[in-house]
Amino acid sequence: MRASLFLLTGLLSLANVSYGVEPPPSPRPVVGSDDGSMTLPSFAVPYSMFASPESLKRFREILVESKQTPGWEGGIEAPRRFYDQINADRAERMKKLYPVKLSTQTIAGVGADVVEPADGIASTNRQRVLINLHGGAFLWGAHSGALVEAIPVAALGKIKVIGVDYRQGPEHVFPAATEDVVTVYKALLKTYPAANIGIYGCSAGAILTGEVVARLIKDGIPVPGAIGTFCGSIAPLGGDSSYVSPALSGDPVGSGPIPITERLPYFKGADEADPLVLPANSPDMLKRFPPTLLITGTRDSAMSAVLQSHRLLTNAGVEADLHVWDGMWHSFFSDPELPESKEAYAVIAKFFDKHLGR
Repeated sequence: MRASLFLLTGLLSLANVSYGVEPPPSPRPVVGSDDGSMTLPSFAVPYSMFASPESLKRFREILVESKQTPGWEGGIEAPRRFYDQINADRAERMKKLYPVKLSTQTIAGVGADVVEPADGIASTNRQRVLINLHGGAFLWGAHSGALVEAIPVAALGKIKVIGVDYRQGPEHVFPAATEDVVTVYKALLKTYPAANIGIYGCSAGAILTGEVVARLIKDGIPVPGAIGTFCGSIAPLGGDSSYVSPALSGDPVGSGPIPITERLPYFKGADEADPLVLPANSPDMLKRFPPTLLITGTRDSAMSAVLQSHRLLTNAGVEADLHVWDGMWHSFFSDPELPESKEAYAVIAKFFDKHLGR
């Protein structure tokens, strides 16, 4: 390892040398105390050379949009309307690219948005179903956010996707959302074998996916055949990316870890050490997790949490499939036109097709 680091340092030094010309001295990070902290000098980081031109264009737009986000001074309704408008626009764009049939249902008393491919469910998927748990910080994302995450997967996978309208904060607190999803899941077990049901979600929906599996294990209910946790997962929201990614995405520098029980109203009164909140706290529970797909990007503040989740699941013997897109931000695949988004949809559809029972 030490030899590899010396080699890398040598290569980086060589890259800055023009033959016969002494390069200007570059500022170095200031080494912190024994905790390994570093104070970084000011320097420009170009957009990823591996990302698509389409994503660069969208990234510039996001930097502008982020400045328009309404504050909390007037309550939760203004942010909800703001994000619903963004998601509703995305859903309309998705429907043009991925034709689907939409309907609303009530399943065991819980509202749901049901998405099916316009040309019908594949014969191999008639006894399979996916549950989507939308993102939105456990505060927003109902309906329009669920459609954004369900439409492309339903169309490409030729499978029914059910978006659960679970209870959110600040009106409700943990474990209300878990209870809603478990209620829907148990209702679906009357029609589908557990091995034929998949659950996936992004951001808050990813965290909730892990919480639902943990609750099923605790209650002795068969777990789904496979799950997907995207831009979030079973581990705390911390690590290197919680500091670096915000700076690369135009957010406040040095934001650091996000203790969900302190920062998210939905988790008021919950204990972050509880494995029903963060399953990473129970290695024994992780051993009973189903095959898991994990997706993130290098500009996603949750990237380190996703990497740690993959590590823990792998150590527990779970089949864990990790995909990381360079230059991509939190929930990047919510924009359907990006080449990276299309790649992510294909990965999701292929993963569930491989792991769900027939």
